[in-house]
Amino acid sequence: MTISEVQEHARKLFAAHGDKAEYEAAQRARQLEEDGKLEEAEVWRKVREAIHQMRGPHAS
Repeated sequence: MTISEVQEHARKLFAAHGDKAEYEAAQRARQLEEDGKLEEAEVWRKVREAIHQMRGPHAS
């Protein structure tokens, strides 16, 4: 998945879930990792990081 695709997924997830989007992406990554889908989990970790960056330095 390209960087622009990751950012697009992050924007959509943030639009749909607001402040809970980062948590949703982290949960998805954890579940995929538990299921042995390591490459997909890594994509979701990148989506979570993109959401974190969109929220800015003062959000947690």
